Amino acid sequence: MSNPTDLPAIMICGHGSRSKAAVDEFNQLAVRIKERLPNHQVESGFLEFATPVIGTGLDKLRDSGAKKIVCLPSMLFAAGHVKNDLPSEINNYGAENEGLELIFAADLGLDARLLEAAKQRIQDAIDDASTDVAPEDTLLLVVGRGTNDSDANSNVAKVTRMLWEGLNLGWAETAYSGVAYPLVDQALERVTKMGFKRVIVFPYFLFSGILVTRIFNWADAAAAKNSDIEFLKASYLNDHPKVIDAFIARMEEALDGQGNMNCQLCKYREQIIGHEHDHGAAQVGHHHHVQGAGVEENPEDHGVHHGHGHHHHPHHHED
Repeated sequence: MSNPTDLPAIMICGHGSRSKAAVDEFNQLAVRIKERLPNHQVESGFLEFATPVIGTGLDKLRDSGAKKIVCLPSMLFAAGHVKNDLPSEINNYGAENEGLELIFAADLGLDARLLEAAKQRIQDAIDDASTDVAPEDTLLLVVGRGTNDSDANSNVAKVTRMLWEGLNLGWAETAYSGVAYPLVDQALERVTKMGFKRVIVFPYFLFSGILVTRIFNWADAAAAKNSDIEFLKASYLNDHPKVIDAFIARMEEALDGQGNMNCQLCKYREQIIGHEHDHGAAQVGHHHHVQGAGVEENPEDHGVHHGHGHHHHPHHHED
């Protein structure tokens, strides 16, 4: 067996949440990744709210003798956290620790493994239903987190399209839990008028938390108003084996020098319609005020707003 310090160490970078359940799920995913990489040193930490923070994990790896660290963002798509906050954390740490090689891997992104995991979560919801509804009478509502980055938002729409075609359902729509339109309640109001007998609400999220709870509450409210439609709530991705596979793939791509993010549609590098003012903006972190702020057993919606751009919808950072 190789000496662990001879192999690249792995730092799993989570977003963080006020929800203890979401933090526990992230920690369990980190355990699963460690099990897949028994010869590597592996640590994990959070960008905001929860502890340990990312710097603490990097300190542990450095102090244990690591010379090369691959930093894996535990996020589905590259928006502000992956493009700004995490690189800022990693770059600052590298500047303070000469001789330590830090490699920042790409977001999980559009990946066939994740689509397979999503398909299974949706199929599980169908299999657990108490009634039989034909696929052509079923509408799928895929819910993304929602950001002010149109590139990230468009990836959710692509996931929706691929799941719709792959599952051969009657129709599919995309909604967002915040920031981007349509919000879930707006989308549900529309899709309940389309004549489908069943609506499957699927949060395309990695973990539980306030936003997933809010999505399911919206689904329950729609079900209460539309007794003629069956509503199914599919589980989020969590630590599905295919999700772990995707993380390992991002690590391997980073080490091979292939872990590139999509810069062609990045609003900081190109003038993207509606986001021209972001072109060339400094990419810096802005969540230091909530680093390690702590989790709660049953957090309520604190309505944390950070003003991430020209949209005026609430941007909640509890998840």
